[in-house]
Amino acid sequence: MSCWQDALQAQAELTQQKQIQEKLAQEKIGLTSAGDPGHPQLSRFLDTHNPQVAIATYLHLIIDEADARGHSLDGKLVPLPPDPSLRIPVTTGQLRHELDLLLDDLARRDPERGKQLNALHDSSTIPMEAAVFVAIEGSVEPWESSS
Repeated sequence: MSCWQDALQAQAELTQQKQIQEKLAQEKIGLTSAGDPGHPQLSRFLDTHNPQVAIATYLHLIIDEADARGHSLDGKLVPLPPDPSLRIPVTTGQLRHELDLLLDDLARRDPERGKQLNALHDSSTIPMEAAVFVAIEGSVEPWESSS
């Protein structure tokens, strides 16, 4: 599952950023950013009150979804508990963009599931929000590649 791998990578990057910030703070340099965060979608989590809890919450949701589908992911890789009250805003344009990517992928891997999902969403509907994301009006995020 690529979302699992991406989210684990984001968790590692957040941990590394925090360690760098703490080290520099100890040296009284004062760092507000640890440079390029690597994965552009990491900004979703960095914009929250507690990025490490936010990514952990997202990873727990992925684990729950994998369990529901009969897959097994190693929850021990996520050291923090989820925050059930966490809500991360995501634009309607971004939700539509991510749904389109999913539909393209399903057209290759599971055409029947793709047809079922596509039947639920025409161009006028707002795609489903995940438990941690809440839709706000807006376009595709600027960090998305134009390809």
